[in-house]
Amino acid sequence: MGEVGGGMNLSQRLRLFAMRFARPRRVVDIHDLKAVNVAMVDDLLRLLPHDEAMATAIGGDWDAGGARQAAILRHYGLCEDSYLVDVGCGAGRLAGPLSTFLRGRYLGVDLVPALVANARRVAARPDWRFEVIDHIGIPETDGVADMVCFFSVLTHVAHEQAYWYLEEAKRVLNPGGRIVFSFLEYREPWHMKIFHETVASAKARVYTPPNVFLDRSGLQTWAEDLGLSVVEFRDGGDPIVTEGNLGQALCILEKR
Repeated sequence: MGEVGGGMNLSQRLRLFAMRFARPRRVVDIHDLKAVNVAMVDDLLRLLPHDEAMATAIGGDWDAGGARQAAILRHYGLCEDSYLVDVGCGAGRLAGPLSTFLRGRYLGVDLVPALVANARRVAARPDWRFEVIDHIGIPETDGVADMVCFFSVLTHVAHEQAYWYLEEAKRVLNPGGRIVFSFLEYREPWHMKIFHETVASAKARVYTPPNVFLDRSGLQTWAEDLGLSVVEFRDGGDPIVTEGNLGQALCILEKR
């Protein structure tokens, strides 16, 4: 969930934290991936109008962000008849613009039932699948998908969970299929700003989905270990498509 900032920025986190204290709070284990995301969305739905809550939950930038993501997937090989698996589909920011382009199959998965329900409504494609998952995993058989994408997903999970997700992506891909994912890295000055905001949030005990950083050498090692080829890395500010850049770095992997 989220994009340029990897999710909510510090001021948004502090605002949500303050509003949480205005009502009885439930205790959430911040290491429980599903619980912390469901709790955050539940809070937003209590505090904001529905559409605003849905947009805030995935980091805002609804129309332009979805158009950029869709254009990037097309740039890296998504065709009209492809089968796309969208992990962390969120509230449907990507599914919406894709619904008029992609005639092939689509599977969107997310941990949060409210987000999945909104994505299903936004896409308005009865032939597409949307699934709520409880933990790491892609509910699909082996070797059937042409592309798997993770936009602002590996930015919010532990390293071992990110690797696990990439294992799952490889499993469901056809040979030659591609994985497209965004990530945060210390080498980019804008991402270091996010890191400092994350440290400040931790000091303020503002517990929302964490921002997690990866590095290219580590991703290269993971790819080799998984038997995947690195197609390319791109900086967050690179003008890959005319619709603009993501703000997050990109990694494109290919199943051999």
